[in-house]
Amino acid sequence: MLDLPLVLASQSPRRCSLLAEAGFVFEVIPPDNGLEDDPQLNETPSDFVKRLALRKAENVIEKIDRGIVVACDTVVVCNGEILGKPVDRADAARMLRMLRGTRHQALSGLCLWSKPGGCPAIREAVSTLQMIEFTDDDLEQYLHSGNWRGKSGAFGLQDRNGWVVLVEGSESNVVGFPMELFQEMSAGRATTSQGICRHPANGDSSCPKVK
Repeated sequence: MLDLPLVLASQSPRRCSLLAEAGFVFEVIPPDNGLEDDPQLNETPSDFVKRLALRKAENVIEKIDRGIVVACDTVVVCNGEILGKPVDRADAARMLRMLRGTRHQALSGLCLWSKPGGCPAIREAVSTLQMIEFTDDDLEQYLHSGNWRGKSGAFGLQDRNGWVVLVEGSESNVVGFPMELFQEMSAGRATTSQGICRHPANGDSSCPKVK
């Protein structure tokens, strides 16, 4: 049970909805602009999403006196390429043509960080998806709708147009916030007067550093 105020380090409507629908009461404090960047040299997709989740949490933890900050970053990975949010319509079209007819993954890095006294805990969730062979006309209609904006891989499972089938993993992770992992991480913490600390059974209490 969380005995500190919960702070969501995101203003994503989808993440807010998922937390609210699960019954959590929380405050929204978005991280500063400019924290998202490109993968570093030889950085894996897993390390990339966990690094960005940690950066967002670190930014917001400095803005509060007490609470549990939860931050998340989600990308799509297809044939080894990390697909973030498209910069424009042409970029969205490129991503969707790459995803068409393929099996690919949605990866989320999730960071929980309590204050005072806590160390950040960071894990990842992976979901596998299969996208159908949609037509070029279908693609043009979808691009015209604008639903690709702000979505990793230019597409969201929540669009519900039958293009994507969840093969394995969490549906909420594909939407942008892995609820099952969040509940597991918060339940797996030892709650003390100083907040949520790394549980002794989970290893040492060393804190990862933001690069």
